[in-house]
Amino acid sequence: MTQDELVRLERQGATAVLTMNRPRYRNAQNSAMTYALDSAFTEAVNDDSVAVIVLAGAGEHFSAGHDIGSPGRDVEKSFERRAVLWWDHVGRSGADQRYAREMEVYLGMCRRWRELPKPTIAMVQGACLAGGLMLAWVCDLIIAAEDAYFADPVVRMGIPGVEYFAHPWTLGPRFAKEILFTGDRFDARRAYEVGMVNRVVPRAELHSHTLGLAQRIAEMPRFGLALTKRAVNQAEDLMGMRSAMDAAFGLHHLAHAHNAEVAGDPLAGMDAASMKARSGS
Repeated sequence: MTQDELVRLERQGATAVLTMNRPRYRNAQNSAMTYALDSAFTEAVNDDSVAVIVLAGAGEHFSAGHDIGSPGRDVEKSFERRAVLWWDHVGRSGADQRYAREMEVYLGMCRRWRELPKPTIAMVQGACLAGGLMLAWVCDLIIAAEDAYFADPVVRMGIPGVEYFAHPWTLGPRFAKEILFTGDRFDARRAYEVGMVNRVVPRAELHSHTLGLAQRIAEMPRFGLALTKRAVNQAEDLMGMRSAMDAAFGLHHLAHAHNAEVAGDPLAGMDAASMKARSGS
């Protein structure tokens, strides 16, 4: 697929809807889609007719997370780096390769998108797993269909959560530990109860409800929205979110290195099929 095909950008009034478009693979995120998404976000930010950005996933699921096994996986390919200043991962070995790539396409990109000056809304249906959580969490609001479900099962690999480690802030410390320790799914209603999700609506109403909310937000003063978003993000960072995320990212890569040394595989022998089998999803 071309970048335009990997992520569709549609304007509906003052709202730009960005749709991840790998439904065959439950919108698993390879690097090509990540950079296509970054380009679409950039276009929406630079379009003065757009006041609010909605992030969606084509098909039955929002996102099954990072691509760890589809035919389109592209870990060996070099892409233009936009989020962090670090050398290219291609041609590197061991932790040097993985650290460089994940700092760019996972942690760096998510931080970049969290700081977009326009309000963002994640419109979530079906699976929102691991790296899919990262995409939803960088958005300012999350609207979930009743059939949405969430999980971060990567502790099954011996890894302490996904790279954008926002769990204690989005879930609260105790529930964060529960979902990480068990790898269990939690549904949209539970996500609403712990404050991760703003609203839960029937699947048939997800699009109209999200677009309606986006339109209401779009009527607010543009610069005021940008400043308000920045104020809340800065408050989270002053509570330690950014520093703790850096620390967790280091532990994440310690786990990869441990797996590689002990099991000969940074993912501890797990792939998409085995993760799915162990989660029952």
